[in-house]
Amino acid sequence: MRERIILKKTVVPIILITLVFSAVGCINNSRAEDNDIVIENSELKLILSSNGTAKSLIHKPTGQECLLKGIDLPAFSITQNRPYDNEHQLAYPAISKEFSSDTIYRVDDKLVVGFELIDYQAYVDLKITDDYIGFALEKLEYHMNDIGIKRKTEIDEFTLLQIPLKERTNFGEWLNVMWDENVAVNLLAANHTTKIESETRPGYKIVRAGGIAEVQIEGIEAALITTKTSALLDRIDRVERDYGLPLGVESRRSNEYKNSYYELRNVTTQNIDEHISFAKQGGFKQMVIYYTDFAASMGHFPWRPQYPNGMKDLHEIVEKIGEAGMIAGIHLHYNKAGINDPYVTPIPDSRLNVREIFTLAEDVNRGDSTITVEENPAGCTLEEGRRFLKIGNELVSYKAFTTSPPYQFTGCQRGTLNTSPNSTKAGYMIGILDIDTWPVFVRFNQRTSIQKEVAERLANIYDQAGFKFVYFDGAEDVPPPYWYNVSKAQLDLYNAFKDKPIFSEGACKSHFSWHILTRGNAFDIFRPEVIKEATRIHPAAEARLVSNDFTGIDFGWIGYVAPDKSTIGIQPDMLEYITSRAAGWNSIISFIGNLDQLKAHPRTKDNLEVIRRWEDVRARDILTTEQKKELQTSEQEHILLINENGNYELLPYRQIANVANGSREIRAFIFERNHKVWVVYWHISGETNIKLPVDSKDIKLFEELGKETPIEESHNEVNLPAGNRRYVQFNLPQEKVIEIFSRAILQ
Repeated sequence: MRERIILKKTVVPIILITLVFSAVGCINNSRAEDNDIVIENSELKLILSSNGTAKSLIHKPTGQECLLKGIDLPAFSITQNRPYDNEHQLAYPAISKEFSSDTIYRVDDKLVVGFELIDYQAYVDLKITDDYIGFALEKLEYHMNDIGIKRKTEIDEFTLLQIPLKERTNFGEWLNVMWDENVAVNLLAANHTTKIESETRPGYKIVRAGGIAEVQIEGIEAALITTKTSALLDRIDRVERDYGLPLGVESRRSNEYKNSYYELRNVTTQNIDEHISFAKQGGFKQMVIYYTDFAASMGHFPWRPQYPNGMKDLHEIVEKIGEAGMIAGIHLHYNKAGINDPYVTPIPDSRLNVREIFTLAEDVNRGDSTITVEENPAGCTLEEGRRFLKIGNELVSYKAFTTSPPYQFTGCQRGTLNTSPNSTKAGYMIGILDIDTWPVFVRFNQRTSIQKEVAERLANIYDQAGFKFVYFDGAEDVPPPYWYNVSKAQLDLYNAFKDKPIFSEGACKSHFSWHILTRGNAFDIFRPEVIKEATRIHPAAEARLVSNDFTGIDFGWIGYVAPDKSTIGIQPDMLEYITSRAAGWNSIISFIGNLDQLKAHPRTKDNLEVIRRWEDVRARDILTTEQKKELQTSEQEHILLINENGNYELLPYRQIANVANGSREIRAFIFERNHKVWVVYWHISGETNIKLPVDSKDIKLFEELGKETPIEESHNEVNLPAGNRRYVQFNLPQEKVIEIFSRAILQ
């Protein structure tokens, strides 16, 4: 009995204590609400909990909540590749460990952030403007405590800001923007060392800005924009100007942005006039010179023999383009050296990138064909043209390697690429030369001075010649981290230009590249036989994706090919399809102009007329929103006509698949116009006649709409010329017209 009484006396105080602490907890929770950090401008209100999480992001004009509620996401964090603190490394496994923010307080326009378990404090500067709120990591401070053996531990990654954005209709992964027709939320890097990324979760996306130790942590910056969607580009433009970034918004708004280009091939001062003549027929307002036309190698850019006067010849070509009413751009590689360049041979530059590093296990003599190393080469490349070791100033090709001790590269050829064999002592560090996948280039080590050195050389060519825009080709050819080095190499070149490009395109992009590669990318050349399907699969699909980033793309490169025994060549319907899809997505095309192919193709006039019409429509911006949406459908094809009054008409059409019993020589497409059935047809490679089984009263022939021409008729048949594009109008239903063309006879 006594024990039971004692038990009651013991329990009652415990219950009372629990209730007291619960009450205190409630009070503390209330105070936590009171201690929320509110950061706001005229458009947004960001609320951070004092315990380190992102609570709310309001678009103030509409009152819309932009975060998914109930997500306990730390706004800031520190990551170590493994726990480095002595006690932490004992308690936790040797894997990546994230330390979340658990306290935040504000002092004027500075946030002071503490983290769970780790003795760091972050000081984050706020830049509050009417257009955006800027975040910058000023410094990280480590505070020692008196328990345990302590040293300042490393930080491998820092999250400057992360928030759980509620899903909306569109998300632009490149720009890192969530938006719909009303509101846009954009977390934007404010310098090129800030890493931007996102993660998809059910009903929301985590958008994140941060930094890594390999690049930079202190000094990273980001801008948070929450605005009406129609004002987003205005807000980004303000960020670009305030932080000294390339002016990507201004570029996208330039008049020149919407014009396609004619890319020259094998251009010289002797043939530039012919190229200009063809470009004008296509309505082009821009021409591009590929650097391989004037430079013998990438890196030092020595002049080719076709340019005996060097810069004088190049400048003359650019001047002629300008005199013809067009602007000139340059297509270049910039982040690697050609294997024939002085950077590679006869003495390879020490700033060329090497991938895997090995330690020589034995001395290497000049005549040795086997090289023994300490490390296992398993996983190293065995691709043809990429198997090169760099041993000091010597390049050595290898055929194979062993993956069990002794580790060896075998079948070695010494002194390749005109380098000199040498003897090297054991213990020397060697590497696999970082050759690209073509393989004709060696990538640069982006941590050295070589990229800026080449950028200055290229900028000198660009500025002296008078170029106005750039294609950054081979942008993917950088070592990791790719999110940084892709745009870092582009920025080195961009900054070297005295006259900044009006716009640029490039082969690979990272987040910061949005400010530089303002017209997206082109695609490598597709064969005529597959060019429509390839356009559906690649450019059209990417255009839909990149439109979420408020950017167009390049629906080229279109390799111009004349018909021969191996190919039907590029035909008007192919160009009609590609250029119409591009117009639907506010994008452009690029056309590769080979003079020999342009001269050899019987349908060049028709092909260039197709492009000219679409360039005119694009330049005059006369397509309606509804028409653009129609053109965004990838399956339905369209034709752009000039009607009897000289105005454009856009109509859907489809190919008649079995003309003249399956002949490939005639291409015909059927459409309806003004309650009549029409067919546009042509011969792919020459001139002939086509006999149709139809009464002459049911058919009319037009060279152009409104320009009727006589028809040769006999015995309920008509004989039509087949060469360039012509139009026929029928007083018959579509099914009957298709049958007539299937029974046609070529003469």
